[in-house]
Amino acid sequence: MTYLTASNKTVRGRDGSQFNYRETGAGDGLPLVLLNHLSATLDNWDPRFIDALSHHRKVIVFDNRGIGLSNGEVPTTIEEMAADVMQFLELLGLKQIDLLGLSMGGFIAQTFTLKYPSVVRKLILVGTGPQGAVDIAKVGRIVNIDLLRATITRRDVKEYLFFTKTKQGQAAGKAFMARLKQRTMVKDQPIRLTAYRRQLKAIKHYAHSKPAMLSQINQPTLIVNGDHDRMVPVLGSYQIHEQIKNSQLKIYPDAGHMSLFQYTDDFVTILEHFLNR
Repeated sequence: MTYLTASNKTVRGRDGSQFNYRETGAGDGLPLVLLNHLSATLDNWDPRFIDALSHHRKVIVFDNRGIGLSNGEVPTTIEEMAADVMQFLELLGLKQIDLLGLSMGGFIAQTFTLKYPSVVRKLILVGTGPQGAVDIAKVGRIVNIDLLRATITRRDVKEYLFFTKTKQGQAAGKAFMARLKQRTMVKDQPIRLTAYRRQLKAIKHYAHSKPAMLSQINQPTLIVNGDHDRMVPVLGSYQIHEQIKNSQLKIYPDAGHMSLFQYTDDFVTILEHFLNR
């Protein structure tokens, strides 16, 4: 099974909660759970990336509350989103995992690890920043500007938001978009505008909140970003690295917000070494 053919699955709670998810790969080790970025559903994960991760372990991706085919209303705080992640894991019967958070998913992953430290064995933070970094609140304005640019040029906004303006960066963006379009079956439901706006509210609250005590995170942590991340300033990755003592930092050159989809082979090699050592 590849990510392009992985089926949608559903897990339901007694309170009526319904979480939509997909899983690929196998193995005896802990599953790797991925938390998605702003406005994303299951169909926004790069299938080549997921397949590379799935060679030696089970990989689980899901729609958090109110996103895609998961029901309910999107929370307006990152703390509530982290609590929903915990509910999803409990419904699957998972007591411990490795956790990867991408962008907004990285905000959730940091909060989740601080709140439920025994659940996370190893932590991976990609294209993300620390709580209290006020520049993170500008993401909505950046998205709106690039939406206008994308409309004028008839291109997908992800090419502007996620990749650099260089020849190499733009080629990587086009290749990424082509891979997303390969999926022809078992599609997810696009995010609703109201859900997106509630996510932005949660991000603004996170950006203007008191900084979290990241020094309390003792888990081995891998921090990754591109050197030209416009959505979440790369400075935040350095700040997280300084605060989490048991961490390592990788910054990719000529890369934007989605460096993991631009340098997939190298990223997966580093990640496998990190998870297995």
